[in-house]
Amino acid sequence: MKFTLSWLKDHLDTTATVEEIAETLTDLGLEVEEVSNPAAKLQTFTLAKVLHAEQHPDADRLRVCRVMTDEGEKQIVCGAPNARAGITVVLVKPGDYVPGLDTTLGVGKIRGVESHGMMASERELELSDEHDGIIELPSGEVGEKFVDWLAENRPGAVDPMFHIKITPNRPDALGVRGVARDLAARGLGTLKPLAVEKVPGAFPNPITVTIDSNTLPFCPLFAGRVIRGVKNGPSPAWMQARLKAIGLRPISALVDITNYFTFDLNRPLHVFDADKVKGMLTVRSAREGEELLALDGKSYTLTPGMTVIADDAGVESLGGIMGGEASGCTEETVTVYLEAAYFDPIRTATTGRALKIISDARYRFERGIDPAFTIEGMELATRMILDLCGGEASEVQVAGAVPDTARAYRWQPERIISLVGMDIPAPEQKHTLEALGFTFSGDMASPPSWRPDVLGEADLVEEVARVASLTKLRGQPLPRASAGVPKPILSPRQRREGAARRTAATLGYNECVTYSFISEAAAKLFGGAAPATRVDNPISSAMTHLRPSLLPGLLEAAARNQARGFADLAFFEVGPVFTGGEPGEQATEITGLLVGEAVGRDVHGARRGFDVYDAKADAEAILSAAGAPQRVQISRDAGDAFHPGRSGRIGLGKNAIATFGEVHPRILRAFDVKGPAVAFTVHLDAIPLPRGKGTTRPALILSDLQAVERDFAFVIDSTVEALTLVNAAQGADKALIEEVRVFDEFSGEKAEAQMGAGKKSLAITVRLQPRDRTLTEEEISAVSAKIVEKVAKATGGALRS
Repeated sequence: MKFTLSWLKDHLDTTATVEEIAETLTDLGLEVEEVSNPAAKLQTFTLAKVLHAEQHPDADRLRVCRVMTDEGEKQIVCGAPNARAGITVVLVKPGDYVPGLDTTLGVGKIRGVESHGMMASERELELSDEHDGIIELPSGEVGEKFVDWLAENRPGAVDPMFHIKITPNRPDALGVRGVARDLAARGLGTLKPLAVEKVPGAFPNPITVTIDSNTLPFCPLFAGRVIRGVKNGPSPAWMQARLKAIGLRPISALVDITNYFTFDLNRPLHVFDADKVKGMLTVRSAREGEELLALDGKSYTLTPGMTVIADDAGVESLGGIMGGEASGCTEETVTVYLEAAYFDPIRTATTGRALKIISDARYRFERGIDPAFTIEGMELATRMILDLCGGEASEVQVAGAVPDTARAYRWQPERIISLVGMDIPAPEQKHTLEALGFTFSGDMASPPSWRPDVLGEADLVEEVARVASLTKLRGQPLPRASAGVPKPILSPRQRREGAARRTAATLGYNECVTYSFISEAAAKLFGGAAPATRVDNPISSAMTHLRPSLLPGLLEAAARNQARGFADLAFFEVGPVFTGGEPGEQATEITGLLVGEAVGRDVHGARRGFDVYDAKADAEAILSAAGAPQRVQISRDAGDAFHPGRSGRIGLGKNAIATFGEVHPRILRAFDVKGPAVAFTVHLDAIPLPRGKGTTRPALILSDLQAVERDFAFVIDSTVEALTLVNAAQGADKALIEEVRVFDEFSGEKAEAQMGAGKKSLAITVRLQPRDRTLTEEEISAVSAKIVEKVAKATGGALRS
């Protein structure tokens, strides 16, 4: 949003400086992006008078001028066609910076003749695009500052311009009057009254408008009138200066007036050439395949669901976004149809995005303008058209009705302390809200129609605090803690997540934070891309679905790092993954990714790449930190994202709490990651919470009795996994057996020659730890027999003789 100081003063009676206004705007939440003061770059230029001009001896298009300046008579070489004796000009002296040329002027020789300065054109001083000749001033004294002359004769040329950033919840500040209202509420001036004088209709409106019933929810109000006998010439200089200052190109009086009201009062309007309208106007939904040649010169193909204004010949305008070229106003326009309407913000935004049209009208309608100001805005615009272009106006025809925006919320002055921590007296709070346009009925406050963002009691508090200035907040000492140990603030799940994050960082991983959205192709690789996880309005084609796993984001990060020469990587992320789009269809996980070599080039050791056991060890470390039970089962079912022969699943019965392994080669190819790469995922939500509610750790239980170890060698089929044998031996006596560990494997041709085809030998060590008494030989033998029995039953093997 841009506006000039003089424009602001049309609505605000203030003596505040530019600096005070800029500081106050930012403090009010209307952040100032830029303050441009044209006078600052024109301070060094003065007025001079050309005494004599003659042809340059060596150039046909140059003239040698003698110019009277405040430093005496100077010789200046000039190539402007209007350089002649007797005119008053703007002088640029040697050493002055010329903004339009981006250079500092010096004394120079032009075709052998010295030139001590320059006579400037408007473009060279960035006053306009005019550069056909030097500036000729109708008055002025030699030596007078050019900025002083401009301030007296063309004040708009040196008008400071403010550029403020408007947040989406403040559509009222997209008009200069809305900005002035905020400043007046702060006390930086007084808001001037806005007098709306109704223009009586001189004749019946010849163009009637109807709104289709199915379009009425998206255009509940449409007003229009015909103005005939207008003369559409250039707009006045003051209006052109303001539009130029904010970056708009003046076009014609009729068009400039609509642009002026868009920024002045946040009231977008549209003008049709009434003589080009065929029949009556209808506000309706676009039909499939209809086209509109818009005022930007582009042709757009419309689809049903887009609000249009059409006559008998077809679409004339795209509601709330842009008019059509067919009925656009030109210099030959003598009869104009002025439209003011209210269009639904959501449909306007959807249509604008679909057609990729960006306009000032769309920017305002999709944020929500004041529906109650529609008719008043038309009356004000009609008066300005009559004043600047002449003519006479018809009666106003209104289709539909003003939408009901009435609502009220309880005003509780004491809530400013509980919500914000500011102590503001109730009368001051009420005065602030009234200055912003709120009305009161008892303790109920009703927001004005131009504030669609106010939707609750907390918003009343926010408005009071914003105007009072949050910079007045002062720190307060914390209340003294009561005796005793305070209750823990973090939940068990939060503490578990923090422990997992710290452990991963301790293991040497770097934490990543990636988007929760991934492409459909990436989601399918990890078993996702269900319709329920599709995003209706994705920010890009690469973020169309909720992620089913954290691994895609880490793989993308690894690919970017590898592309920049970083080969050995260790990343982890903690965050949500999604199985659906409803609440509860998500879970928190921690995933780690290792790419490259665990041991790089080193004179003291051999190089080694990351393998499945690195991922397994790190997963077990994080499980331990997260409080997972020690006794778990490991199986091969790790999922399609991992290599089927180099991966594993850690579970508690059927409940999987972690997976680990080497990432499948097809996954690496899809993400352009150069392997090998291993990863793990710990499902934090799947780890059972401790049964006790206390925060203390259980007592450490140690046994002072000697542990007993026994070795067993079993002959089993070569297809039997070692894990199956270990789990069977562990289950022989869960209370007594502390650990089962494989320490030898005998397989291959030699093994088969001794034990038979398709056989191998696995040797395990079983550690028995008694708790209350020393084991007897008979008890050890009984446990050993149980181990042999369990292993034989689970594997079909036998004790090796």
